[in-house]
Amino acid sequence: MAIDSNFMAELTLLAKFPRSSMQMGIKIHKDADPNLIAAAERLYKKGVIDSPDGGYLTDLGLDLIGHLDQVHCALQ
Repeated sequence: MAIDSNFMAELTLLAKFPRSSMQMGIKIHKDADPNLIAAAERLYKKGVIDSPDGGYLTDLGLDLIGHLDQVHCALQ
């Protein structure tokens, strides 16, 4: 499995979402890094987040962030 820069940008963005509450999301501002903006748009198109500029995790996003946390713990 190859990990390209787009995939890493999406994982990095997912890792920024708060874990303490499903009522908390993130906002990607228009002057943010273009790679971050593009990652948010891709995650939105994949149904992982509910807005192209961040927003909240969808059910799929919540599942993915749980798996991301497990991988992080295993490799830490």
